[in-house]
Amino acid sequence: MTTKAPAGHRTHTVVDSPVGPLTLVATGGVLSGLYMEGQRHRPGEETFGEPDDTAFDEVSEQLTAYFAGRRTTFDLPLAMAGTPFRQRVWAALREIPHGETISYGQLADRIGQPAAVRAVGLANGRNPIGIIVPCHRVVGATGSLVGYGGGLDRKRQLLAFERQVSGAALF
Repeated sequence: MTTKAPAGHRTHTVVDSPVGPLTLVATGGVLSGLYMEGQRHRPGEETFGEPDDTAFDEVSEQLTAYFAGRRTTFDLPLAMAGTPFRQRVWAALREIPHGETISYGQLADRIGQPAAVRAVGLANGRNPIGIIVPCHRVVGATGSLVGYGGGLDRKRQLLAFERQVSGAALF
């Protein structure tokens, strides 16, 4: 479920993962950010709010199950601040099945704006909740790995992991 970001108190924690430390941010008690170290467009840490390890139990449990290969979808309330266009792109990202990829052009088609490929790419790059909102599943028109804010090595790692779990062929 995606909602507009609520106004409210911000908290954060850092959890370990196979792709490195993940900073989880909540606004008003709802997940509003998942950021990787060195991620492009990562907000400044001063915006993350105070540390609170207890506010993220469900998110941590679902991420642990995902990385253990026991979960292929996430069931969490999300608070994603963005324009209506970005909201549509991010909602479409959540519809890409685990272990599969689509191109930026296909994503633009899915939201009913086939000429907006570049804008879709920019919205994808501004996704504030990586992994859970799987922007890593979007590839270039030829299937090439392009444009991932967390870095192409992480994108490759996430896609290979998902394909292994789902039994899909690699690229």
